[in-house]
Amino acid sequence: MEIIKKIFKDKFAKAAFIVLAFIYFVILFADFIAPYSSTYSDREMSYCPPSKVYTIDTEGHFSRPYTYNYTRTYVPELMQTVYRQDRSQKHYLKLFAKGEGYKFLGIIPTHRHLIGTDEGGKLYLLGTDINGRDVFSRLLFGGRISMTIGFLSLFIVFPIGLLYGGISGYFGGIIDTLMMRFAEAIMAIPSFYLLIILAAILPSGMTSAQRFCLIIVILALIGWAGFARVIRGMVLSIKKEEYVQAAKTMGASNLRIILRHILPQTTSYVIIAMTLSVPSYILAESGLSFLGLGIQQPDPSWGNMLKEAQEFTNILYRPWLLTPGLLIFTAVLAFNLLGDAIRDFLDPKSE
Repeated sequence: MEIIKKIFKDKFAKAAFIVLAFIYFVILFADFIAPYSSTYSDREMSYCPPSKVYTIDTEGHFSRPYTYNYTRTYVPELMQTVYRQDRSQKHYLKLFAKGEGYKFLGIIPTHRHLIGTDEGGKLYLLGTDINGRDVFSRLLFGGRISMTIGFLSLFIVFPIGLLYGGISGYFGGIIDTLMMRFAEAIMAIPSFYLLIILAAILPSGMTSAQRFCLIIVILALIGWAGFARVIRGMVLSIKKEEYVQAAKTMGASNLRIILRHILPQTTSYVIIAMTLSVPSYILAESGLSFLGLGIQQPDPSWGNMLKEAQEFTNILYRPWLLTPGLLIFTAVLAFNLLGDAIRDFLDPKSE
């Protein structure tokens, strides 16, 4: 709680914390907030622009928010498809609108969504992609993968790194030498290229859930070595403290000394490292998915959604497809700001 109070005293850290809290809130309730499911598709609305929401009617009076559906026509003179608003019928926005069925929090069956339109209306807050899928809805569902993969990887990286580095630093000598040479060999592996190679040789029949789990394991298995090396250095210093020597004298086992007396002293560094490590895992997953080697369509992640924006014509004429990149940038920046603030609070000497 003390860290939270200090974070809110720093305006940048406070802003980063609020942004991340908001992102995790909306992805947690994505099924309810999103107007459509992640697999919803209307091929007739391919690359449909964002719906325009109006609050003033044609007579200049304030009105309930409403929108118009788009109609798609091909213009031979321009040699392209053009979307025009069908102003013959207004479609009013509704809160808790009835839509596709889902299970709220995976438990309660319901058809209610936070926002929608009346019958016959189509609401695309951030337009659609090439398959006519709602970009806004897919951003929320894709965030579940992109924003959780880092934390799930940490559950593997940090226990391994803590224990490995703790044992190496505590025993020293030939054990330390052998363990550190192995860790350095792992660190020497070019991680991103390894990820590309491993992802490329995966069976094509794997589901996105299986790929997701495998990506987590791969990221974790190549990320623990650097962390273990730092922990080892800290343990070399901590093991000389008087309370550690006293524990040895009292007959405590080596494992108990490492787990109960030495590793807890590294807590501040561990918290800092965890906060600063998450962005790298987000970028790694996004990069793999962008290259087509991570989460596969039709399942969304911010990385594979951004892949569609790599075409120049899409950047020029369909800028809403760049939204996943903006969210990746925002999330990574927020994590870095928050991590720097936590480091300053827990380790004032680093300033």
